[in-house]
Amino acid sequence: MRWQGRRRSDNVEDRRGLPVGGRGLAFGGIGTLVIALIAMYFGVDPGLVLNQVATPPAAEQPADPGTRSAEENRLAEFSSVVLADTEDVWHPLFQAAGSQYREPKMVLFTGAVQSACGHAQAAMGPFYCPGDHKLYLDLSFFSDLHARYGAPGDFSQAYVIAHEVGHHVQNLMGLLEKTHAAKARSSEAEANAIQVRVELQADCYAGVWAHRAHASKQILEQGDIDEALAAAAGVGDDRLQQQARGYVVPESFTHGSSEQRKRWFMIGAQSGDPGQCNTFKAAKL
Repeated sequence: MRWQGRRRSDNVEDRRGLPVGGRGLAFGGIGTLVIALIAMYFGVDPGLVLNQVATPPAAEQPADPGTRSAEENRLAEFSSVVLADTEDVWHPLFQAAGSQYREPKMVLFTGAVQSACGHAQAAMGPFYCPGDHKLYLDLSFFSDLHARYGAPGDFSQAYVIAHEVGHHVQNLMGLLEKTHAAKARSSEAEANAIQVRVELQADCYAGVWAHRAHASKQILEQGDIDEALAAAAGVGDDRLQQQARGYVVPESFTHGSSEQRKRWFMIGAQSGDPGQCNTFKAAKL
């Protein structure tokens, strides 16, 4: 992906190495329950999260910015550039629809973070909090994306950020509030099915970003789309469940299968049209 030398976003809060406010989490007690509830709210399988945070991490001291590695600094700069690209894409799209795009903040953190949605661990992965219009990212997730999910490359990382921005777009459109209310009135299986459509639409919006950012800035290099597809497949519910449990339960899917996630990313990437991303009316996911 071509990104060097381009504008960085002003909407980055760097909390890396800072202590987290509050009393923290009591693992195995109420803190574990909080993690599970947050995970369920965002459509993450709480079992997968709890398996990763069952052992409390060692206490960390605030990091001196001067001690950060060159690679970490590069990832922070890269993430800021990608966020700026999403701003440049969504502003005109909202304007064309007669609305105004309100830019989200991106919070970089280390290990754990306090958001308007509660106290969260990095093990949850990147997430968007509609309560404060911020997306949260521990840069170490990018290493996991390669090692655990089989998705190397900078464009796979850009896809992750664009997906979370896709949730912000949904929030501005009022979709997250509507779907949250609909899930509260539904059975567990029905709520899971609704959340799958939420996540697949965010994948489609990430594809819209890729299409439009390339059209205006020629950001794509050979193999970039394949990297994004690998990331989409790597975090598919079927693959994650197979790895964690050894079997797959489609009724418990909250993000969609690997094939579904790839398909909806490509719908956005090929069309560049957010109007093609209405997963809620799609007969086939």
